[in-house]
Amino acid sequence: MGESEFLKAYDANQYERPSVAVDLILMSVVEGTPAALLARRDAHPHLGAWALPGGFVGINESLDAAARRLLASKARMDAAYVEQLYTFGAVDRDPRARIISVAYFALLPPAHFAAALKATPELTLAELTVPWSGETGGPVEACSADGETLPLAFDHADMLGLAILRLRGKLDYSNVAFALLPDCFTLRALQEAHEAILGMRLNKPAFRRRMLDSGRLEATGERELGASFRPAELYRHRTAN
Repeated sequence: MGESEFLKAYDANQYERPSVAVDLILMSVVEGTPAALLARRDAHPHLGAWALPGGFVGINESLDAAARRLLASKARMDAAYVEQLYTFGAVDRDPRARIISVAYFALLPPAHFAAALKATPELTLAELTVPWSGETGGPVEACSADGETLPLAFDHADMLGLAILRLRGKLDYSNVAFALLPDCFTLRALQEAHEAILGMRLNKPAFRRRMLDSGRLEATGERELGASFRPAELYRHRTAN
């Protein structure tokens, strides 16, 4: 039997097929605290709880296409670059059925969320509390701007925890922190981004010396606007040519 004959006779129903979903982990740093975009669920299961923007993948849709579609329809963003973080496939992760979720991840400056939050009241940029240190790993908690704990649906606390863990592991050798900042930034803002990801305070002189010696910063010759005291110098991330 040739391959074409085999495929014509193949019965796709001989194996059970799980549903596949995509969830978007869109993170930022707000006033020195890690934050993520969440949406309040308006249907069962977990009615009223908060979840990452997401949805099911169409039968004729690629994972990347589903992520782009959900980014526009659920997160109200079109231009953000997202990449796969991890696949979550615990058998009991969703009470509805056997559902596997592929988490996509992006780091964005807070200003990128403004339009989505204004257009969609059901969305919030929730502050994240990480109850573990270093690279221990585990779920995290989400809070509203007034400190109220937000119940998280499904295994989304674990998804957010893995995102934090991955960030901490990549911080020293990658440029992830720069994605949280505008094009021009102060050394203070860069240090705050690192501290928010690491969950710890850093020595100011040592941090600044390390960043300036790294070759990854370029002075703009300009200073920040609206500062109460002497305005700090602005830098930009020097990308490889």
